[in-house]
Amino acid sequence: MKYAIKRRILRTNPLPKGKDATTTTKTTNAVDKRCLINPGQAAALLDWVRQRPRGGKRLHAFFATMYYCGPRPEEAVAMRVADVHLPDPDAADQWCELLIHTATPEVGKQWTDTGEIHEQRDLKGRAEGDTRTVPGHPALARILRQHIAAEELKPGDLLFQGEKSGILAGSVIRRAWRSAREAVLAPHVFESPMGKRVYDLRHTRLTKWLNDGVPPAQVAEWAGNSVPVLLAVYARCVDGQLSDLKRRLEAAGDLEDLPAAD
Repeated sequence: MKYAIKRRILRTNPLPKGKDATTTTKTTNAVDKRCLINPGQAAALLDWVRQRPRGGKRLHAFFATMYYCGPRPEEAVAMRVADVHLPDPDAADQWCELLIHTATPEVGKQWTDTGEIHEQRDLKGRAEGDTRTVPGHPALARILRQHIAAEELKPGDLLFQGEKSGILAGSVIRRAWRSAREAVLAPHVFESPMGKRVYDLRHTRLTKWLNDGVPPAQVAEWAGNSVPVLLAVYARCVDGQLSDLKRRLEAAGDLEDLPAAD
């Protein structure tokens, strides 16, 4: 209405005046706890995807990477085989490491110079050319090693490919995830916010890191967020640390007993 008045389309604001006319709805960026996935649910969902007859093993590796390392979906689909550092099979430390340096979000053909659906960009909230590394659980190292060998991928190939060796389409990812939820979850859980979006795998991982006691600064570095944003989004989901915090506070001791005054 203010814009219309400025353009002289309207003389005055016709909306009724008062509190309701000027009050803005409060919003929050905090994650809803109900969207988080517990380990049992994650295992069942990923196993169903793995057994999917059409591209199941390929999608299983993608969802496992989302669950264990928490990249944004557009970062995961942009990864190359060379971005994965896998340990030697006989090494004592079986943790892998992912290098994340590019994002390819879906923006539509009409919005890209190349006419492709995806557009290559730098990492969200980072300087141009910036990168980050994320540790991957030994379970993910096994999955990715098997995936790379089974697909006969070369270092320069996309780590997660579509059926025609191109970038893995978001529609395929979302359809597979929805099918897995519908097949695995009880109807009332399927209708709930629990894991409704693929992005909830990232929410689950970042929350788990915080709940496992990883310092927020380290989680922010792995996630590609700033510490203030991380805490604003995930603080409500941090749980299960009260007992440990109580023990730390007790270890500090009580006040010294002073002698009674005469």
